[in-house]
Amino acid sequence: MQYLEFKVSCSEVFREILIAELAEVGFDSFLETDEGFDAYIQENTFVRADFEEVIQRYQNQANIKVKEGKMEKVNWNEEWEKHYDPIMVDNQVYVRASFHEAKSDFPYEILINPKMSFGTGHHATTYLMISHQLEIDHTNKRVLDIGAGTGILAIMAKKLGAFSVEAFDIDEWCVDNGNENFDLNGMTAVRMGKGTIREVNPQGSFDIVLANINKNVLLDEMEVYSSLLKSNAYLLLSGFYEHDAADIEQRANGFGLKLIQTKVKENWAAMSFQKP
Repeated sequence: MQYLEFKVSCSEVFREILIAELAEVGFDSFLETDEGFDAYIQENTFVRADFEEVIQRYQNQANIKVKEGKMEKVNWNEEWEKHYDPIMVDNQVYVRASFHEAKSDFPYEILINPKMSFGTGHHATTYLMISHQLEIDHTNKRVLDIGAGTGILAIMAKKLGAFSVEAFDIDEWCVDNGNENFDLNGMTAVRMGKGTIREVNPQGSFDIVLANINKNVLLDEMEVYSSLLKSNAYLLLSGFYEHDAADIEQRANGFGLKLIQTKVKENWAAMSFQKP
C-alpha cells in the first residue's frame, strides 16, 4: 500500500494540536521534527478536502508550510534494524526483533519483524493495549484482533493462553507481515485475514475483542464490536488521544458497554470496556 508523506513546518505550540487534528482525518503515523512533524496516510484513504480544511483552519495562527510527497515501500526490517531497540511492557513482556538477543527473565517474549506494518510496541497505543491485555484472563478464550498491523496483540493474546485467535487488517503489507510474525512466534495455525470488519464479517461471539485503529473508525464500527461480544466479554480500544476518550466512552455506553479502565501514555489513550 502506497503512503503519502506530508512534511509540515509550523509554530511549535501548534504541533500537537495539528497532529491530533490530522489523526482525526485518517493520518496514522507521525514523526516530530525540528521544524514541525512529518505525517503519513495511506493513499487510498486520503481525502484532500479534509486535509486542506485542517490546514486552512490553523494556517494564519500556526504559520504552516507543507511539502507533499510519496513514500516508496522500503524493507522496514532493514530500516528498523538501524534504529529499533527492544522494549519492555510492565516488566512482563519483552518485545524484540529477530536480530536482538533473547532474554529469559521475562514471562513473555514476542518477536516482531516490522515491515510497513504498524505495531511494534514502541508506539504508546500498542504499549497501552498490551498493558491492558496483561490484566485480563485470556485462558481458553476466543480473541479477535481488528486492524492487527504486525499482529503483536494477537500474538500477546495467544501467549496469554487464548484458545482461538483471529486477526485481520485492511493492508496487504500487514497481512504478509502479520503472518511472518505469527510464524516467528509459533502460531503457524493462525493466518491474518484482509479487509474491514464488515468485509471479513467474523462469525460467532468472542470473549475479548481488540481494536487499535483510530477514533473515527472506532466510532463507526462500535456497534459491530458490541454485537461480537459475549456476555461479560471485554473490548479493548486504542488509537486515539486522551481528549477523545469521552467521545469513545459515550459511543460505547450507547451499546451497553461499561468502562472498566483508561490508561494514558504520551497523550494517547487506551480503554477497556466490558459487556454486561
